[in-house]
Amino acid sequence: MKKDLKIAIIGAGSSYTPELIDGLIARSSQLPITEVRLVDIDEGWHKAEIILSLTRRMFEHAGLPVKVILTQDRKEALTDVDFVCSQFRVGCLDARIRDERISLKYGMLGQETNGLGGFAKAQRSIPATLDICRDIEKYSPNAWLLNFTNPSGMVTEAVLRHTKVKTVGLCNVPVLMQKGMAQVLNAEEQDVFVQVAGLNHFIFARQVNYQGEDKMDYALEEFLNDNQAFNPKNIPSLKWPRKLLANRHQIPCPYLRYYFSSDDTYQKSVHEAETEGTRGEVVKALEEKLFEIYSNPDLYVKPKELEGRGGQYYSDAACDLMSAIYNDKRTLMHVNTRNNGTIAGLPDDCAVEVTSVITKSGPMPLNVAPFDPDTLAMLQLMKTFERFTIDAAVNGDYQSALRALTLNPLVKNGKVLEAALDETIRENIQYMPQFQAYYEANLK
Repeated sequence: MKKDLKIAIIGAGSSYTPELIDGLIARSSQLPITEVRLVDIDEGWHKAEIILSLTRRMFEHAGLPVKVILTQDRKEALTDVDFVCSQFRVGCLDARIRDERISLKYGMLGQETNGLGGFAKAQRSIPATLDICRDIEKYSPNAWLLNFTNPSGMVTEAVLRHTKVKTVGLCNVPVLMQKGMAQVLNAEEQDVFVQVAGLNHFIFARQVNYQGEDKMDYALEEFLNDNQAFNPKNIPSLKWPRKLLANRHQIPCPYLRYYFSSDDTYQKSVHEAETEGTRGEVVKALEEKLFEIYSNPDLYVKPKELEGRGGQYYSDAACDLMSAIYNDKRTLMHVNTRNNGTIAGLPDDCAVEVTSVITKSGPMPLNVAPFDPDTLAMLQLMKTFERFTIDAAVNGDYQSALRALTLNPLVKNGKVLEAALDETIRENIQYMPQFQAYYEANLK
């Protein structure tokens, strides 16, 4: 077993990086890391320099002789690495805020991984990820890409379908669901078994077991009674439609509020945008405060204020995944991976988010009981939306973009859709070069 692990972090200027470093330090006996390579571009360079200094202080304080470098050179970053953590945000938070404001302008939800906003983020993230993967194939063909660049499921599927890179997608939503279930049951997290299945940000808890007993009905009742243990910081807290969800023996993830209560969440989003700012604007202000804290030369641990970010536990999950692969631990984790028949009714080659046994060969998904026809129909619709979205990102095909968005329940159709899509491309053309020909012919 290799004893000098090298890790590259793409998007090192992210405010989540200290949590990732904290997780690596906590697992130093499991992961013999000798080098961490931080990677970013000009737009994120100032933040990345702050992260570089903090990372070095954290390792030094922990007494770990880990070499830490910061570079824009992907050959330097990716040569002979074992794990690549992808957490970049093309266009930074300003691109997210534009997406939110464009969506709201046209009477649609502005959430960054759902609807028009999720489509736009995929158009920026997928081409950049595939470009990175070409370098991984060239310089470290045996490395694992741990992806938590959003929208994680679509980005992971693009890698699975269009590259040879070994990849696993991660999201903090099922992690938060697992922790919430344990809190509701007043139990230790490791003693509660939760099986999730579906698509990224479109999953359902299918099993909840504690001490050999099925606790789904109890957990579902607590969920419908609005137990806040189930609700993350970045999702509007609204009542779930009890009559629709009761007696279903499955619990939807918090993001499904956007679909089951779309009018309510839209109205709340409009109110928040007018009073507090969009979520992207709130996060931007929070990040400014975080980086002031990170700049303190006396800081050498992950600050508690990081918990205010909606993606809490992303990075800790990445460290667990890294350790599970490296040590062949057979840990149960909720990840994005190739379907291969795990969820009946979805394409075998698509990415699904499912509970899996993590081995040195990657995730081995647990078999999923068949979904009810209406839930399966929703999953199939959203998967078709994702497939067209990926095709648009890879090929710059405007027709695929329209077909994708026409399917999405959170998107308006007709002339308003064409206007919203055109504005999205126009405002993002710097980050969506695949649409350059369409932009030159129709929007310039």
